[in-house]
Amino acid sequence: MVYETGNETVDDALERVLAGERLDRTDGIALIAQPVEPLAEAGAVVRDHFGDGTVDACSIVNAKAGNCAEDCGFCAQSVHFDTGIDTYGFLGPEKVLEAARRAEADGAQRFGIVVAEKGVSKERRPEEWQEVLEAIRLVREQCDLEIDASLGILTEEEAAILAEEGIRHYNHNIETSPRYFPEVVGTHSFEDRVETLEVARDAGMDLCAGVILGMGETPTDRVDAAIALQEIGVSSLPVNVLNPIEGTPLAERATPLSTDEIVKTVAVYRLLHPEARVRLTGGREVNLEPDEQHLPLEAGADGLLTGDYLTTEGQSPGEDIAIVERAGLEPNRAVNDFDPDAVKARHGVDAASPDGTTGTDDSTETAASTAVESSDD
Repeated sequence: MVYETGNETVDDALERVLAGERLDRTDGIALIAQPVEPLAEAGAVVRDHFGDGTVDACSIVNAKAGNCAEDCGFCAQSVHFDTGIDTYGFLGPEKVLEAARRAEADGAQRFGIVVAEKGVSKERRPEEWQEVLEAIRLVREQCDLEIDASLGILTEEEAAILAEEGIRHYNHNIETSPRYFPEVVGTHSFEDRVETLEVARDAGMDLCAGVILGMGETPTDRVDAAIALQEIGVSSLPVNVLNPIEGTPLAERATPLSTDEIVKTVAVYRLLHPEARVRLTGGREVNLEPDEQHLPLEAGADGLLTGDYLTTEGQSPGEDIAIVERAGLEPNRAVNDFDPDAVKARHGVDAASPDGTTGTDDSTETAASTAVESSDD
């Protein structure tokens, strides 16, 4: 017997997903109009059916910060906006390795090397390109982590090299729907982003691509973004919620989302992407109260970006583990077999606290805090 939520629209979609059918745009628009409770129930059922009961944690390092020529309206690193962030060139392989080692100690399974620019270029910046490759090799050789990268646009040659060097996932978020994208970015197109993802996929890398919610888009835009990601084919779908950064255009016209809207969207994304890791990433700490952060996990999410983001601080990995456990799930330990209790203790998290946040030691470094807003920022 298929699980029933009592909502006919949700139950019909759930039965079809569990039978192996892929939902379409019409389904998504109908679902996102439903109440949050049945959607959350259905999202959890789909996650439990297709997943392994764990929450996968990734961590990132901002390996090259600021002075980006693109004008993404949410981004603190764009040269077009005065946001007061620290800027620097590529950190170098050893500093990237240091960040990876912290991520490993804090329970991350994946480690992403991120640069702020339109694209790392083998032809235009060959020295930087070689440093990136050396950093990948060091992390791969010395850490029990899967290596991901977010290096902007790629040529076919660059993508092939990265795949050969061991990059498992390539991250390049589409941010929002094709319709709304020009309202957010003017210096490149939605199609440019899709082309980069296709180049990475054709080179043999899995794709990590997602969205930022709360930028003024409509619920239909949120569905259309998820459908676009269906067509591209992603194995990891980061769900950012805008953290408005002073000095960026979207800080002035941000549309804060309610907790129900965030949870509802996560649940719909789970139904539209039953086998992907739906990953909670940037902005969750500023858009959800500490005692609400488990709710998207209970609605079908099964991934987190833990530690610091690119230009803003996150909460500690110990707190994230406590949130995972509060949702009735377990941290993934398939690649990096760490001790969750040891991570919580190191970050001063009281395991007995209802929200897992009591006693955090502010002096403790998080996963990639040396140089690291949404996972985009």
